[in-house]
Amino acid sequence: DNFKKGSIESTSTSQEAWGAPSTTITSSDISGTKSAEGENNQGEEHLCFPEFSPSTESTDILTMKVSLLEQFLLYKYKMKQPIMKEDMLKIIGQNYKDQYPEILKKASERIEVVFAVDLKEVDSTRQSYDLISKVKLPNNGRVRAGRGLPKTGLLMTVLGVIFMKGNCATEEDIWKFLGMMRVFAGRKHFIYGEPKKLITKDLVRLKYLEYRQVFNSDPPRYEFLWGPKAQAETSKMKVLEFLAKVNDTVPNAFSSRYEEALRDEEARAQARPTARLGATPIASVHYRGTFSNFSHPY
Repeated sequence: DNFKKGSIESTSTSQEAWGAPSTTITSSDISGTKSAEGENNQGEEHLCFPEFSPSTESTDILTMKVSLLEQFLLYKYKMKQPIMKEDMLKIIGQNYKDQYPEILKKASERIEVVFAVDLKEVDSTRQSYDLISKVKLPNNGRVRAGRGLPKTGLLMTVLGVIFMKGNCATEEDIWKFLGMMRVFAGRKHFIYGEPKKLITKDLVRLKYLEYRQVFNSDPPRYEFLWGPKAQAETSKMKVLEFLAKVNDTVPNAFSSRYEEALRDEEARAQARPTARLGATPIASVHYRGTFSNFSHPY
């Protein structure tokens, strides 16, 4: 195994590794609306996303073990290698064997909120796991053939902005929001590659996004909608749950869209009376916080 313990900063998703502090974004940044009580309104909805700026700082030994396991999980994903429980136990060390479930849960949750992939057991006999994309993007979230990190997190974020904007977001809205995450059109990103190509070409070609000219715009302006594959493979509630987990809160905290997401779930349930059972993610959803408290989980 070529995994190196000394390179945590290269792939770890912890707040210490990605950069501090996280980007905090209010609902008005997405919806374009202003709070009736001003910027200090405690009832205002917020979104925050990790910023990607590597460092090696850690607060304690447990945090370091979580970060190390994150790096190992992402390394295995990137190299398309199976993730074995015995190898994960070796990574955290014999002295921390009793804390393995807690360390694994924290590591998988942190990976989930950045990359939108779930750690799932794929072979109970061999006790092997894999990181599975939340939508069925090609190559398990990589979009193109070969190795690399998942692009699902960016897709889920863009779908979230579109939903929060009223199911249609202008290109300016998308790049303004992504700019707060330090993701810029024309600038190569170490996870997403060239983001504009990924968003306007690859994800459009794969029918996860629709990219069209704004009617009667001159000079031409463009807007994004959910594509048919996104509508088939995820839902407004799942995207809202993803945004809530990133923000360490509950979906109904986003009151402006929660009712719409509920109606969408009801319509889907009527159209699909028998739901299929799937594997349960290791990082089960644990929401904390209140409507007035939108702190990042890290």
